Amino acid sequence: MKTILLASAAAATLFAAPAFAQNAIGSVGVTYSNPSVEVAGDDVDADVWTVDGTVALPAADWTVTLNGAVDYTKAFGEEDVTGVAAAHLTKMWTSDVRAGAFVAANDIGSGNDPVWTVGAEAQKYLSNATLTGLVAYTTSDDSDADIWTVGGDAAFYVMPNLRLNAGVSYNNVDVAGGDVDAWTYGVGAEYEIENTPFSVGASYTRADVDSIDVDTWSLGLRYSFGGGLQARDRAGAGLNVSSITSVLGGL
Repeated sequence: MKTILLASAAAATLFAAPAFAQNAIGSVGVTYSNPSVEVAGDDVDADVWTVDGTVALPAADWTVTLNGAVDYTKAFGEEDVTGVAAAHLTKMWTSDVRAGAFVAANDIGSGNDPVWTVGAEAQKYLSNATLTGLVAYTTSDDSDADIWTVGGDAAFYVMPNLRLNAGVSYNNVDVAGGDVDAWTYGVGAEYEIENTPFSVGASYTRADVDSIDVDTWSLGLRYSFGGGLQARDRAGAGLNVSSITSVLGGL
């Protein structure tokens, strides 16, 4: 029942969004990920299937961006379904600079308290690139952890329908036993199939959290509405909290 409720709520929100905003732009995707967690020399693999979506809703110089995802995870001999949701409010302060704030909740439906994140973010738009930076604070009651994150990402458009990106973030994790420094970094690519609204993507992310290393490979298929790859970035539909989510996966 939990799986049905989460999937239904996500689908209703993401697919209804274009209907109530004429200028809405965003995407819906399906992704398979294979995280490999290394703890004290032991490797544990997981299988994760994700259905996610993002929609950006403009209002004059302001934009509301909504993210939602449902994850089905199979690991450690167990299966689980959880949700992620985020809301961003940003403004175009100049013709090529967007900045604002966001709030996000992870581990929805897991049976634990949601993991909350608040932060500030900014994007700089160049002719063939998008630069993104964020500062965020995350708190997890169940893990008894507080996380400060500073991160950045650079996306380059080799062609209008091919985007390559690389990102890195530094995280200070305050847990019961003391402070832990963590790094998350990764690369990715997305190719939009010519004359279609579909694109394929692949990414690699690594999170180093003290003695825990998490390496994740992902492959996905995405459907875009309202515009293509670069149009999504320019409209604020590329905003997300993936770097924070990667760090939380190592805790």
